[in-house]
Amino acid sequence: MGRFDGRVAIITGAARGIGLGVATRFAEEGASVAVVDLDESAAAGAASTLPGEAKHLGIGANVGDAASVEAAVERTVTELGGLHILMNNAGVTRDNLLFKMSEDDWDLVMNVHLKGAFLMTRAAQRHFVAHKYGKVVNVSSTSALGNRGQANYSAAKMGIQGFTRTLGIELGPFGINVNAIAPGFIATDMTDATAARLGLAVEDFRTMAADQNPVRRVGYPEDIAAAATFLASDEASYITGQTLYVDGGATLG
Repeated sequence: MGRFDGRVAIITGAARGIGLGVATRFAEEGASVAVVDLDESAAAGAASTLPGEAKHLGIGANVGDAASVEAAVERTVTELGGLHILMNNAGVTRDNLLFKMSEDDWDLVMNVHLKGAFLMTRAAQRHFVAHKYGKVVNVSSTSALGNRGQANYSAAKMGIQGFTRTLGIELGPFGINVNAIAPGFIATDMTDATAARLGLAVEDFRTMAADQNPVRRVGYPEDIAAAATFLASDEASYITGQTLYVDGGATLG
């Protein structure tokens, strides 16, 4: 038996990277997974690769748009038979120094990360409250502690931590646990794109990142999936409002 047999999970931004890694692990643990991504064809393609015998679903949705979010949640409940777990993972970067950062750069990052988490959780919690059960896992970042050229991203990711703490207080009495994961450097298409933007080879960029943490390696989506699986399980039922840093110790000193 898997930890998530009979459970239904929605994961945003799950067509690739961290989201797909978590979706794969949840499916291996028995969950039915709704893969939500801006590109519905990419979401459907990712859902088709998920393991296990449960039914999976790919949904195109804009997490920054309330109507799109509501439709995605209702479709999940209708087609997969319920909703028990939400992971707010959708993300985007528009890095620049403050004096070069446009309003569009700021607004896009805030809308996807912070407004998206708000809208998705607001829509999901109605189902959670009705059944007195729910698990929310938000994705923050070590950049929440400050990172040059990421004023928008850092602000949004620290906002996620405040959002998580507040919902831990509000939703705990209804059987809902809300926690966050703050990844360090994770080897994904997004970090590979950063290497390209800086004019660095991917392996050189990863080596530089590995040298900046005590365990001397970069993280992978599987590392975040392991943490998310625990926080979304009943084993973590006495944990809420917390942010778990999964960063190889990079923020220790």
